[in-house]
Amino acid sequence: MKLSKLRLISGAVLLACACMAQAEIRLSDPLPVAPEVTVGKLPNGLTYYIKKNARPAQKVELRLVVKAGSILEDDDQQGLAHFTEHMAFNGSTHFKRNELISYLQSIGVKFGADLNAYTSFDETVYVLPIPTNKKKNLEKGFLVLEDWAHGLKFNPADINSERGIVLEEARLGKGASDRMNKVLYPKLLNGSRYAQRMPIGKESVLKTFKPEAIKRFYKDWYRPDLMAVMVVGDVEPKQAEAMIRQHFGKLKNPLQPRPRLYAEVPQRSQTEALVITDKEAPDDMVFIRYPIRAAQEPVTIADYRRQMIENLYGQMLSARMQELTQQANPPFIQGGSSMGKLVRGYESFSAYALLGKGGVQPAVDALVQEDERARRFGFSQDELDRARKNMLRNYERAYSERDKSDSAGFVAEYSRNFLEQEAIPGIANELLYAQELLPQVTLQEINETVAKVIPDQQKKLVVFMGAEPKAGASVPTQQQLLDAVAKAEQQKVEPRTEKVLASKLMDGPPAGGSIVAEKLNGAIGVTELTLGNGVRVLLKPTDFKNDQVLMGSTRFGGQSLFGDADIYNARYASAVVGSMGLKDLAPLDLQKVLAGKTVNVGASLGELSEGFGGSSSSADVEAMLQLVTLYFHDVRKDAGLYQSFIGKQQDLAKNSMAQPEAVFYDAIQHAMFGDNPRVDGVPRAADFDKVSLDRSLEIFRQRFSSARDMTFIFAGSFELDKIKPLIASYLGTLPVAEVPHAYRDVGMRPVTGVVKKDIYMGSEPKSTISITFNGDVAYSDEQKLTLQALGEVLNLKVIEVLREKMGMIYGGGFDTSMGQHPYGHYSVGLNLPTGPENVDKVIAAAFAEINKMKAEGPSVADLEKVKLNWITRQQKFMRENNYWMNQLMGSVTQGRDPAHILRYAQRVRAITPQAVKLAAQRYLDMHNYVQVVLYPERKKVALK
Repeated sequence: MKLSKLRLISGAVLLACACMAQAEIRLSDPLPVAPEVTVGKLPNGLTYYIKKNARPAQKVELRLVVKAGSILEDDDQQGLAHFTEHMAFNGSTHFKRNELISYLQSIGVKFGADLNAYTSFDETVYVLPIPTNKKKNLEKGFLVLEDWAHGLKFNPADINSERGIVLEEARLGKGASDRMNKVLYPKLLNGSRYAQRMPIGKESVLKTFKPEAIKRFYKDWYRPDLMAVMVVGDVEPKQAEAMIRQHFGKLKNPLQPRPRLYAEVPQRSQTEALVITDKEAPDDMVFIRYPIRAAQEPVTIADYRRQMIENLYGQMLSARMQELTQQANPPFIQGGSSMGKLVRGYESFSAYALLGKGGVQPAVDALVQEDERARRFGFSQDELDRARKNMLRNYERAYSERDKSDSAGFVAEYSRNFLEQEAIPGIANELLYAQELLPQVTLQEINETVAKVIPDQQKKLVVFMGAEPKAGASVPTQQQLLDAVAKAEQQKVEPRTEKVLASKLMDGPPAGGSIVAEKLNGAIGVTELTLGNGVRVLLKPTDFKNDQVLMGSTRFGGQSLFGDADIYNARYASAVVGSMGLKDLAPLDLQKVLAGKTVNVGASLGELSEGFGGSSSSADVEAMLQLVTLYFHDVRKDAGLYQSFIGKQQDLAKNSMAQPEAVFYDAIQHAMFGDNPRVDGVPRAADFDKVSLDRSLEIFRQRFSSARDMTFIFAGSFELDKIKPLIASYLGTLPVAEVPHAYRDVGMRPVTGVVKKDIYMGSEPKSTISITFNGDVAYSDEQKLTLQALGEVLNLKVIEVLREKMGMIYGGGFDTSMGQHPYGHYSVGLNLPTGPENVDKVIAAAFAEINKMKAEGPSVADLEKVKLNWITRQQKFMRENNYWMNQLMGSVTQGRDPAHILRYAQRVRAITPQAVKLAAQRYLDMHNYVQVVLYPERKKVALK
């Protein structure tokens, strides 16, 4: 029920909700549980949640949620809450080690993407989506959940096999952030037990713990009174409840259960400062944490109203902070202040800023003084009106989509209810509360609340986190941090003045546009229009969402039409324009004018094409078309905002090459393409010295002054008769002067032969292997699909061999691509994070699997797993506007019949093991690949 996470509706629902408004709302009434969800409890204390939901069809989201996380670990168990989660996939009453994953893959459930789990401080959550096209699938799914709840085996051999995988997962998390957080958390959490119980645990424990320790954790905390089972999806509630009782009614609690206590976070006793630096830190930031207080989840309607007020002033304060960044010399790159959750049961007000070239003092001044301005003078009526419009619109759209929302969103909400007591009154009730209560919230009430909530010189923790200073530079001392805050607190603040803005983007639709041709592709329900100016439009009305319209457009050209000397101006042209706004409206002014509307549009100048992307609610399609029109006629030149954009990009880039991962990525790009000036590597600060306001604006206008040969696509909840006149008026009157409408092949090609390069950087004992096979190909959709199948069956082997058998990786795998522009080409990439000592073994194992695939091809069973997963996913995607948008866009750029989307399952089923084997032989050429390996710096020293 978090207001910030509500899904987004049209005003048409107001009529549907009118009957609800007749009921009197009493603030003292408790918040109800949504009538569409069944919440119950078995005699053994296990809680369950059931909701029938039709999206996606033939699928049920199952969850086992356990109120047991790392906070409950004994000293000899640090890391074993998370290790227990891993063991859930490594042997149980009804599934042997690895048998569970293999079975689920065989019914179309993909490990990682679908089947997953996570462990945090206070909970462990198991995620299991099950296709329900076969009755036995759901029964088997409940059996899996039951085994997780009380049937894990903890075989000593399986534990030892899993140690390496968990240690590799721990290795992945190492780096600057991890090192700095280990210093930060004890202070941030005021010495709480939370700082001593990070979920990943201690390596010394993970390497040496005895099976008895993890069995003890499982016995103590995996018990029905700390569990919830959630069943949401295409299933009858009575059937689901019967299955819950059958599988979980027999679970028993210990005779003498350990009390489930929650860790306390002490109050701060004094103001402190902390300075944390690391040579690999990517940026500098300052952070102010004010006193921690107990968090109160809403219980009554009055509590819900209080939370709405918190969201209103949070939205207004966020807008003010964002506005500070829209200056030629902003005080920070990004910043904000808000009341936010710390850990379960606690929250605090805090302020943060990502520092720019000005450093600490201007950032602290801005944060402290803007908070003080709001505390002392409050907000304006215009600010409140905008925030109220936006909030009510969010509620309306969420209500509109109530029957088109995915099951996964509901189980996430119910999980929060079980774990944190977040209320779940249901969107119908929430919209009623918003309609009735929001208009009653006065500016005086908002400002009185803000005056109490925003801290006034209270005890605080002030933190600087950033890169170790370079020669001639310095970082602040702890005393300097405290002095900076004290100085800011003494500065005089003045009330804020509100800028007067236009009330609308355009006076009305342009005249003179027309539709000169119309034809229907009945197979896929797509209408094609040709406008009087030659612009082509594809319209796909859908009922997938009730209040979503997506827009896209494309035309060949892009950056390729500009020479190497202009590459930076071309690359950043659309970003520069986006940073300055449209007409006489800066970006934040646009947001204010569009308050209460759901609409966004952005222009993009890509490598080979340019176009627009956007979305809106059904009621705001005209506003979306107005924004497109303004991009053609009235982009804005603002030297101050341009300088702000360039300065922020330079500040963000200044430490980018301090990160081993950035250096590694950059090395891969240059190993493949050499020193070609068009290589899109890691941005450097100096790159932005090459971006000119006038030239980037000129380039943008060259490509977006004309819509000639551009195709627009719309997919979503619109009516043809209503959208066509708008399209004719706006898109049909766009200028169509002659412009180049074909890309230029700039001749950038990857190297040939075997290229190997080692990179030595970073202080942690971690390595990453990148191997890329590139080459030319005569493109076809069938070959692209077969190449994708090759990548997927190889990924099954990566999991099976490199992870589960060898225990040398946690994640990673193959990724494939094939394209026809600017020439037929393919790429097969392999990325494998591992330990430096295992690099040679991992490469050898990966190559062994490649060679085996080339010699034998995939097994029928493995290929069927991939094909079933693809077909199952596409059945879901066919009910999503995004998928249709992407497919229709692809039909335009690739010149194919868009009805090709209907033959996907047929094309997938046609892939044979022999075709995949031949693809392996064709595309995995052991005489033509680029291998780059990242090693820690000390390995280089050792080699010397």
